[in-house]
Amino acid sequence: MKDILYFLKQIHTYSGKVLYINMIAMVLIGLLDGIGILLLIPIINMTGIVNFNAEGTSLERVLQFLENIPSTVGLPVILGTYVMVVIFYHLVERQITIRNTKIQHGFFRYIRVETYEALLHANWNFFIKNRKSDLVNLLTVEIARSSAGTHSFLQFIASLLFTFIQIGLALWLSPSITLFVLLCGLVLLLFNRKFLKHSLALGNRNYILGKEYIGGITDQINGIKDIKSNTLEESRLHWYKGITKRMETEQVQYTILKTTSQFYYKIASAVFMALFIFLAVQLFNAQTAQLMIIVAIFSRLWPRVAGIQGSLEQIATTLPSFKAVKAMQHECRVAREFDQVNQSTVKPMPVNQEIQCQSIYFRYIESQYALQNINLSIPANHMTAFVGKSGAGKSTLIDLLMGLNQPERGQLLIDGVPLTSDNLVSLRQAISYVPQDPFLFNASIRENLKLVVPNATEAEIWEALEFSSAAEFVRKLADGLDTLIGDRGIKLSGGERQRIVLARAILRNPSILVLDEATSALDTENEANIQAALERLKGKMTIIVIAHRLSTIRNADQVVVLEDGQVIQQGGFTQLAEEKRSVFSNLLQNQMKATL
Repeated sequence: MKDILYFLKQIHTYSGKVLYINMIAMVLIGLLDGIGILLLIPIINMTGIVNFNAEGTSLERVLQFLENIPSTVGLPVILGTYVMVVIFYHLVERQITIRNTKIQHGFFRYIRVETYEALLHANWNFFIKNRKSDLVNLLTVEIARSSAGTHSFLQFIASLLFTFIQIGLALWLSPSITLFVLLCGLVLLLFNRKFLKHSLALGNRNYILGKEYIGGITDQINGIKDIKSNTLEESRLHWYKGITKRMETEQVQYTILKTTSQFYYKIASAVFMALFIFLAVQLFNAQTAQLMIIVAIFSRLWPRVAGIQGSLEQIATTLPSFKAVKAMQHECRVAREFDQVNQSTVKPMPVNQEIQCQSIYFRYIESQYALQNINLSIPANHMTAFVGKSGAGKSTLIDLLMGLNQPERGQLLIDGVPLTSDNLVSLRQAISYVPQDPFLFNASIRENLKLVVPNATEAEIWEALEFSSAAEFVRKLADGLDTLIGDRGIKLSGGERQRIVLARAILRNPSILVLDEATSALDTENEANIQAALERLKGKMTIIVIAHRLSTIRNADQVVVLEDGQVIQQGGFTQLAEEKRSVFSNLLQNQMKATL
């Protein structure tokens, strides 16, 4: 029952009073259905085909009143009333179905938007800890299952209210017979509790299998080049056959579970109905009118009881998915970066003096610091380069400078003002970031560029492309700026993708430009062009560069050398190169040897 209340609370949060209006309508429709059945008795009685003896029953007064009405008038009135009740019944039923559909799909969208909004505003550490495929699985499969659970919940409420109304009518007609039947039904419900436990366990297995399936598929599609180049097709197909077989087994098990419970209900309903009629005649001395009306009610009631059991099983199956979605929403809210703001109204943060790191410590895991005791000043409108071996902490430090990660100790200052959640959006508005692995959307070049500046003019777009040395190859494309570049820009070469992303960064006209190995996929000529362009930008914006190819930072105003998460050297390029037996000098010498 606590699971049902949990669903009710969540749906109430979305739909409010509309849900309860629907419940009232369901009560009305149950009453109309009962009235329709009751009207059949006087109709049949007035035809004279069967004469009901209703003496001593709740129907006695009704039938006596109708006997005083001439059949030429009474029968048309009752028939007309019956038809009107049926029409009104189906009108209300239609409205309930429409409203329930609106609640279900509206709640489905509400969960989707709520989850996606929470994900978008979670901090970077949240995405580091969680597997991307698990997030995709939640946003697609698990939310869809939750929607199916919402449908089952609404069906459960409808069946439950209808059942209570029918039971009320039966109690009015014959309390003793009704109580006997309810006792039989209660025994049946208790007997079938095990089916709910099996459904919940099945739902947990389906959730785990769904995560494994989406995770594996995502990894394999992302790594399809490695799969093909290493002839791993057979092993991957073997994995796929295995997991889909397990998924097939789970679905068959669910069908077996559902049909078994329904089988028991249908057999039991037939046995109880036969036993009920026998005892009603032999022990309770039920009158014909009373007996037939109760039989009519319970012949309609038992399928509803079976429907309640089926809805409960479906809710139990989908509940693990729904709880996983809500748990993820909670985790996202705990990891929220900043309070919701209208980002379009936030002005980019100006950097007039410096970006300063004061005694910064940061770690991903408890035992080892990725950065420790970082004390550093990055002058505004100058070019600062970070170098060091792989794993030295360069990218981690960049993430801190962009506000993606927060230091465990120490603080980051922008012109003397600490970076907090209050001014984080303003800082992000001032930054353009070019990653080592450039990301492009499956759209045209124009759409990818205008993503950051929707109102960019044609001239501004081509100026940015010229800056990144991309204009020449874009002009040669058949559709130019309107060329579709495929998933992640797969139709372009690595160097072309990098130049498009660089053009997108420049188009934004940032005050801070962050380049993470942004020239790694470029040839010598285009690298030289980018270097020259960066030189022209010096004095106009703060440029922060991570570079393994040290030739790209020869004109940097400041070079910072990192090792094991610490700053071990800092100064101009020439100054550091002349320091014998230093880390930077060794890096430079090794690269010079590699190019020979």
